Amino acid sequence: MSYKTILVHIDDTPRAKQRIELAAKLAVRQEAHLVGVAVTGVSRFIYQDGNITGIDPSLLSHLEFLRERADRSAAEFAPSVRNFGVNSCASEVTQDEADGGIGLRARYCDLVIIGQHDPEELSPSVMSDFPEYLILNTGRPVLVIPYAGEFTQVGRRPLVAWDGSRSATRAITDAIPLLQKADLVQLVIINPPRDAHGEQPGADMALYLARHGIKVEVSTHTSKIDIGNTLLSIAADLDSDLIVMGGYGHSRFREMIMGGATRSLLEHMTIPVFFSH
Repeated sequence: MSYKTILVHIDDTPRAKQRIELAAKLAVRQEAHLVGVAVTGVSRFIYQDGNITGIDPSLLSHLEFLRERADRSAAEFAPSVRNFGVNSCASEVTQDEADGGIGLRARYCDLVIIGQHDPEELSPSVMSDFPEYLILNTGRPVLVIPYAGEFTQVGRRPLVAWDGSRSATRAITDAIPLLQKADLVQLVIINPPRDAHGEQPGADMALYLARHGIKVEVSTHTSKIDIGNTLLSIAADLDSDLIVMGGYGHSRFREMIMGGATRSLLEHMTIPVFFSH
């Protein structure tokens, strides 16, 4: 079992280089086709009738600037990832906002890799709720890379957050290709309810993972602080390089209302987080 197609969001921000490197290394490990997608950040509906000649010249100039910016990122992608041993790759430019453009393209991929929103670095093509939108709307797992810190690899020592829920089950299933390549998986249960995990919390899920050839250890923890920060603290103690968890929440028009643990990790992540909803 492996991912066959991985999508990574590419742009000209300082953190894109590390995001692309991690995506390339992951594609090599999974023997996957890697797609780099750059977006102009302009809604596709502007171009819907194929005629934008009536737009103000200054706006046309700005649209051209955004297109050239995306084109440069796309042109640099293939040479960059081939340096890491990627044999099958492609890049493309989408005339759309990041939410809609990458959200649609992601449906034809097994995994989507993007960056965490950096409040100190505003982007002309990416809205602040971009990660939330993809997690809730693509139907694909989303690997989010923090905007701070250095990450040379991901998935060797993953922490899997398990609470018996549908979202956590979906995340674990979607992450199996990653977990099978791990040296050790830490299955973590926080404040386990008495009636949700059986006599030995996590034993059934550990057995399920073991049948997939995954080496797993189970631990239970009690905490009085929020789950998101508890997971980050445990991950630091275990020297984890990835957190796998279900993405909770629902969408209401363009407003994204996320569950507390999801929102906390999206805001404060210190290592990459694999979300699935």
